[in-house]
Amino acid sequence: METDFLIIGSGIAGLSFALRVSGLGKVVLITKKERVDSATNLAQGGIAAVLSREDKNEYHVHDTLVSGAGLCDIQVVKMVVECGAQRIRDLIDLGVHFVREEGGGGDLDLGREGGHSQRRVAHAYDLTGREIERALLEAVKKNPNIEVYENFTAIDLLISGKNTTNERCIGAYVLEEDGKVVPYRARWTTLCTGGCGKVYLYTSNPDISTGDGIAMAFRAGAKVTNMEFVQFHPTCLYHPSAKNFLISEAVRGEGGVLVDVDGNRFMHKYDQRGELATRDTVARAIDKEMKERGLDCVYLDIRSKGEDFLHKRFPTIYERCRDLGINIAKQPIPVVPAAHYMCGGVLVDTHGRSSVDGLMVLGESANTGLHGGNRLASNSLLEAVVYAEKSYQFCRDNREYIFSRELPTVDEWSAGEAIDLDEEILINHNWDVLRRTMWNYVGIVRTTKRLLLAKQRMSEILQEVEQHYRDYYISASMIELRNISLVAMMIIEAALQRKESRGLHFVTDYPDTRDDYLCWNIFARGQTNAEWAVRLVDKRAL
Repeated sequence: METDFLIIGSGIAGLSFALRVSGLGKVVLITKKERVDSATNLAQGGIAAVLSREDKNEYHVHDTLVSGAGLCDIQVVKMVVECGAQRIRDLIDLGVHFVREEGGGGDLDLGREGGHSQRRVAHAYDLTGREIERALLEAVKKNPNIEVYENFTAIDLLISGKNTTNERCIGAYVLEEDGKVVPYRARWTTLCTGGCGKVYLYTSNPDISTGDGIAMAFRAGAKVTNMEFVQFHPTCLYHPSAKNFLISEAVRGEGGVLVDVDGNRFMHKYDQRGELATRDTVARAIDKEMKERGLDCVYLDIRSKGEDFLHKRFPTIYERCRDLGINIAKQPIPVVPAAHYMCGGVLVDTHGRSSVDGLMVLGESANTGLHGGNRLASNSLLEAVVYAEKSYQFCRDNREYIFSRELPTVDEWSAGEAIDLDEEILINHNWDVLRRTMWNYVGIVRTTKRLLLAKQRMSEILQEVEQHYRDYYISASMIELRNISLVAMMIIEAALQRKESRGLHFVTDYPDTRDDYLCWNIFARGQTNAEWAVRLVDKRAL
């Protein structure tokens, strides 16, 4: 397979970029599940931008910087915020139906979420991600220059001129649906594979969120940073029959309050903003309440709003809870924190380019500098569409550079002396141990002792997984386990390096924030034969 642009991932970043660059050349987009399987499709809250007369760019910039705990790239924040309103208009022009005010002259109905000083969240009730994904997919289907392959899994990136000054990415090895591994050569490769929530036992992410893009880029030599900053969403539905179901931050934005098992509010003890504090603060507060009192969950009470309002404003949440026997108009909603968003990722510039020539990374897999140490609610979809446009602009302006380079031949995939894996337990056991280790030892509140134990156990898992990778025929589950175990090690190493508490990283041994850690710790692959060895290569002072 040969193409001009290879895009791996079918969320908002991948689809937006595909639509833009399709006017420059042939686009092949692969996704390891169905094309609708993405974190975008599950996004409930909305997309933040300055869209009202009462709001200003500087307000949005300020809120983002406060949430980011001193680690945002200020120039990136300003750039993204200033582009926000136009990117919303682009989505509307594409056919996205955001909710508008009744009798308000057609103005968008804007929500408010934790950490925002103004109402600025454009939404489609609690189906925003699904509505955006629908419109993007419809446009992609109509585009003759875009080919989409479902149930195709990228294994590793193709790198030509390895260990020379001409080293660059020229595509990826891809496991096709029939089990055959094929090299997909491309003049330009873009990773849009989403986050890595499945590294934790409890997550709001879809099952596909196994950190594939971050792991592949790292193995290819790309720099990775800020991996210690894993955002835990404060309110995921706590129910034995519910899996990965988020209770949107917008519920608190509309007046929902957090209460304990006795019905008492507690957020005022932790932050004067109460339920509208940033996600890191709310998640830690819930975690502390649960641990100190031995609770399985806390409760989100939105009964003050009434049934008609709740059914209209939060139709998905209302119906899902009702199906589980919870009438949110009459009963508080049981909730717990869960892994939600990776604020770190592959280090990229303002056009989405990684440190590997020919490789862009967009969306949750990338670290642009927008989120810093803690993402402001509803800034992720905004970042995806802004960077899709910025990346397209680079490709458009450098089209001659991209298309003038010949694509070298590559080796066919070789399985060597691999044999069939006849015991899936070898994969499943490590999956279970890994996710429980990360949840118990590298979660919302950390200690150095637990981090060191996690590193020891993860090192053992990584070595075993790499051995399986060499000994057995490749499979989708093995690829995912290999990627998520590497991402887990990066999170642990990054957490051990930051000997302070800042943003989403809270370690009891170092509870204070320190000025000498006002920096990004940048990691790259170790100079050993082990591709998973992680080493600190640079500190970027801010």
